[in-house]
Parts: sequence; C-alpha cells; structure tokens
Amino acid sequence: MSSTVNHTSSNTRISAKAVEILDQFARDNHDVQKMAIEAADDKAFSGKIRDMVMEYMDAHPQTYAFYRFEAEGREAMEQLSWQDYAAIRLLDYLDHEGESYEDLNLRGEKVVNQPFVMLRRALTDGTGEGMADFFMDMLHLFRQFRGKAAPKLPSKNQVLQWMTEYPDGLDPEIIKIRKKNKARIIRVLIDKIDNKQMISTRFSFPEGAGPQEKEELLEQWWESHLFHLKFAVRDPDTLNEMLGNSLGSETMSLLQKAKKQGIPFFVNPYYLSLLNVDAPEFALGKDLAIRYYIIYSKELVDEFGHIVAWEKEDKVEPGKPNAAGWILPTSHNVHRRYPEVAIMIPDTMGRACAGLCASCQRMYDFQRGNLNFDLDKLQPDKTWDEKLRMIMKYWEEDSMLRDILITGGDALMSSDKSIEKILDAVYEMAFKKRQKNKTLPDGMKHAEILRIRLGTRLPVYLPQRINENLTRILMDFKARASKIGIKQFVVQTHFQSPMEITPEAKKGIDRLTSAGWTVTNQLVFTSPASRRGHTNKLRQSLNDIGILPYYTFSVKGYRENSFKFATNARAVQEQMEEKVIGEIPQEHRRAIRTFPEKAENMVDNINSLRQKADIPFLATDRNVINLPGVGKSMTYRVIGITNDGRRILEFDHDHTRSHSPVIDKLGKFKIIESKSVAKYLEQLEWMGENTKDYESIWGYSIGETEPRTSIYEYPEFDYELTKEITNYGG
Repeated sequence: MSSTVNHTSSNTRISAKAVEILDQFARDNHDVQKMAIEAADDKAFSGKIRDMVMEYMDAHPQTYAFYRFEAEGREAMEQLSWQDYAAIRLLDYLDHEGESYEDLNLRGEKVVNQPFVMLRRALTDGTGEGMADFFMDMLHLFRQFRGKAAPKLPSKNQVLQWMTEYPDGLDPEIIKIRKKNKARIIRVLIDKIDNKQMISTRFSFPEGAGPQEKEELLEQWWESHLFHLKFAVRDPDTLNEMLGNSLGSETMSLLQKAKKQGIPFFVNPYYLSLLNVDAPEFALGKDLAIRYYIIYSKELVDEFGHIVAWEKEDKVEPGKPNAAGWILPTSHNVHRRYPEVAIMIPDTMGRACAGLCASCQRMYDFQRGNLNFDLDKLQPDKTWDEKLRMIMKYWEEDSMLRDILITGGDALMSSDKSIEKILDAVYEMAFKKRQKNKTLPDGMKHAEILRIRLGTRLPVYLPQRINENLTRILMDFKARASKIGIKQFVVQTHFQSPMEITPEAKKGIDRLTSAGWTVTNQLVFTSPASRRGHTNKLRQSLNDIGILPYYTFSVKGYRENSFKFATNARAVQEQMEEKVIGEIPQEHRRAIRTFPEKAENMVDNINSLRQKADIPFLATDRNVINLPGVGKSMTYRVIGITNDGRRILEFDHDHTRSHSPVIDKLGKFKIIESKSVAKYLEQLEWMGENTKDYESIWGYSIGETEPRTSIYEYPEFDYELTKEITNYGG
C-alpha cells in the first residue's frame, strides 16, 4: 500500500545549504518574505501570491489567455516572454497546490505538491522538509518573474563552437584509437579461445595454428556479425578484461551486483572497441554517451526487481482493447497507439538485440524474464507462421493502417530468410488490400500501406550485419512494393553519439541508401548526450553520411533511469537555443519532401540543401517524450515541484497528428521527473561542463510539440477513405 508524504508537517530545521539559498531568496523578495510573515495561514499566503501574479496578468491579457488554454499551440507559445513563462508557472503551482501524486520514482509513494506551504514555513521559522534544490528552483523562478533573469541566448557561432568539442568516429585520430582497441580485444579473444573459455564450432582455430595465423583469422571473423554475436561479453570480468582492466573497483563492484540481481550483460566485441581506454586529452569524456549504454548505474541496479512498465498500451490481454483502444491479433507481436501505425515484433531472432542498452525501454521485460539473450532459443517455430498469417489478415482488414514498423528487439537481428518471409507477407497483404479497394466506392475505401519501416540499432551496434545479401533483399522488396503503391521505405536506427559513426557504420549506411531506403535516426536524450553541442554535432555527422534525424527522445522510466535522465527543461532549451541553427528555411521545405524518392542520392541531396540554406545540418527531428499513456509529445506545463526540487509536469498530447479515438477519454498525464534541475547541472559539472552555459535552463517550464517535417508526412490518397474504424474496441 502506498503512503502519502506531507513534506511540510515536519518541524525539522532546513539544511544549512537550504538556509543559504533561502537567505538569497529573502534578499531578492522582501515583499514575499513580508507576505509570509504577515499571512494568517498557508492559504492566506497563497492568496497574496496569486494577487501579485494576477496584477501582472491584468497587464498581459495574451499571457493570461495562454494560461487559461484559450490560446494554444506552438505559435502562441513562441509569443510568450520570459516573464510570461514564470507568471504562468506560478499560477499553475497555485492551482495544483495540495494535490497528491503517485511518485513511481519512489516506488509508488504519494507526494504532495505544496511549494508555497514549504516556502512560507521556511521563510517564517526555518522549518519544513524543503531541500536546497527546491529553494534553488524557487529562487530562479521568482527572479524570472521579477525580470531579473532574462536568458542570454547563445549566438550561432557559440553553438558551432560547442559542436567542435565533439569528434566523430570518422576522425582519423579516433580511427587510430579504435584500431588499438580492436587489437587489444583480439588478443584477449585469442587467449580465451585457446583456453576453451569461449567455444564455437564455426569460429575455431585449426590444429597447430600459430599466433600470426590466429590473428589473421580473428581479423577475418571480425567482419562477420555472427562472430560478434557468438563472442559477445556476458559478464563483468570479461568486460573489464577486454577494456584493458580499466574499470575501477567501485564500477566492478556495481557490475558484479548487477549480475547477481539478474541484469543481463551482452556487449559485442565491435561495439566494445568504440570505448576509450587510454585516450589522448582531446578524446577524454567524448565517449560518455556510449559508455553509459554499457556501464550500468547504481540506480538501475538498485531498482531492478522494482521496475514498472512505462507504456500502458503495451499491456495486452487477449480479446481486450489495449490502453489506446485497439484490439490486437496476438498478445505480444503487435503494438499499437495510433490509427495509421502498427508495430510488429516477430517471433524470430528479431526479438533480441546485438547489445543491451542500459536505458532500454524494455528493461521491465528483462526483469520479468520475458526478454533475454538466449539467442539459440529464438529461432522461429511453426507457430510463428500461423501468427504471421493472422497478423497479415488483421492488417489486410484494417481501415486506417498505412504505416508498418517491423522492430523487436531489432528487426535486423532476424536472419535473411526470416526478413524475406516477413517482407513477402507484407507485400502480399498490401497487394490484397489494394486489389480489394478497387472494388469499393469512394467513401468506403480503406487506407493502403504507404510506408514500411525497419527499426534497428545494428547499423550502430553491429554494422557488419548489413551485408550484400541483406542489401539485395531490401532493394528487391522496394522494387516490387513500389509497383503496388508503397511509397516510403525507411530504416529507423539509433545513433546515440557522433563517436558511433565509424567507417564500418558508414559502409553499412551506404548499403542501405544504395538499396533505396531512407535512413532516419532516433536519439535518446541522456545526460551525457544532452551536453551543449553534442546533439547538434550528432545531427551534422548523421547528415554527412546520409541520415536524417527523426526523434530526440527524453529519457523515459523512473528511478532506474534517473542517472541518465536529462530534464525536459533541457530538452526544450536544446530545441530553442541549439537545434534552431539547423532550421530549414520555408522556401526549402518543399524540396526535402522528395528526398526519399531517390534515397540513393541522399548524401548529395542533404549537402545541396545545407549549402543552399546555409545551415550546418537539417533539423528534421522533433523533441518528444513517450507518454505513459498513448503517443509522443513535448506539449507540457510545469504544474508543481517536490520537496527535493523535482518538477511535476502535466503533458497534453501532440495535437499535430491523429490519435486513437480513446484520446478524448484519457485527459492529460502527470509525470514527476526523476531528478531536479540542480542535480542535473551538478552532473554536467562532474562531466566537465561549465554550468553557466546552461543558466537559462531554469526558465523553461512550457513545451509545445514541434510540427512534423514535411518529409515525414504521409502521401495523400487520391480517393476518399471510409470513416469506419476497424480493430477498435475502446
């Protein structure tokens, strides 16, 4: 049973650090301190604060209209001033004062939102449970409201300078470092094969092979993705050995605890070679965004066993609609949120990955034992053929579906044979759908399949998988499918850092684009990836090899991902202050829509547009978070704050796209962030960042989802669709 924590009932004295910040608050806000002392009770104090803010609102009717949701959307938000943001947040705090929320960062404990009660208690007698981070946030909020904290927006040159801090994996000096890493890992592998610590019938040394022959064989095997899967690291000691025993005792102790807790390890040799061990000064810390995908955090280890599912619509009961209202053909092969899109997770090797990301959205399923890395047990059986037919029949009869995302796990972990079987089934389904539509009159026709996507991290984790045969399969499918009306062919991948863009990765991407498939990227905006300039450099480096950014995701999950969490305020700050230098001018936006038609020319087309528009990269991605309900959004307001300074956000859905009809019943979603802005800045400082560069982060308390770039819009049908919604039971 959860308990409710009232953070103001205690007579505990606030900490010395909190007192120091509170003293500064009192010096800045004599009138507020006076209100607190003179107020008869908490309610009276809140009333005085409201009167103060309403005096501002009376002089700013457009701001008041936005606060009341009478003016909404991106355009209205961009009209707000810095003081407007603060005034709206103060009123939102007042409106939600006293409300309690389940905090899944605290394993479901309920917390009460009462910022002004905590502020009054501290100002009058120095008590309460308000912590230093809470008072720091309130200090910046009132400075913003008073007009004393106007943001100093970085210049384009400053943003470009930040970008230069991050090399990519195509940098000649980085390539040299990786060659040394590879040689070290090969030596370890030879030793383990010789000592029978790693055994494979496919990859074994011939009798009497000498040291040079063994090295030559390892060099050959390195080009095989099957080799890397077979010899993936599955325990902390081997991980440390392959990293030159560079992991400290504290890290090793944590990783050993993770193993005991049941958290799997699975890191292939190629990806391990990307981690710095003995790097020169210019490369120090530049691999953190990928290192933290392998090295587990204390928070993850402590929470494993208590992790709860984030996406509600992923919970499926046979015959019952999911949280988005959709009835699904099987319990774990199809995920669905939106009318136009369905996600397939096949019963093949595609349920696995080539490595475990520490912030994996499926960690809940690893905890339950539903996911693992027993790759030999993931070969498809006869029941998969039956399920595949069932799924295709379901899609064939769906009235709204036009976009299929085949993922997992990882779509490209499936064998060539399995991928061909799935794509052939999709082709037959799309063909039947098109033929049936010819017999239906306008107004009764169903949506046809327009877009096929493959979700995969293998271009990053294991680019050797993208071989000539896979390229042929994808090229042949596009040629056939284009003739029956499928127009968009997308590989959706996940580069986390420019350091992952290696010569091997570039070769893999070249093959995908040569097959006529557009490659897009989804970044998870972790704390190391969120450093000034890092995401922009990734966008630029992706463009250089022909990849278009698609989404920049805020980290989802609760305390298990708190170490990696970058606050949503930082996501909006990055969007407004950094990504903006890659905004495509209006006169060039029509051109980008045609890029997928000639995906094989993607690099040239991107370079041409960047040159014409005089921008360093194409900012084609949207900053969003996957809501725990249905869909993605960055439309939110900060409506409260916990005693330790963690913000409480109320999210609305993305109004720029169509949703399941259930959306009107769901309302808004409240999310309590897993770290305060102050703790996030402390973490950046630990990474070597100058936190003065981030000063404006305190003021970003409102977000509006960006409009979708035209390249990601669906082509229009030349007929009228039915209004009937099939497969829906919400």
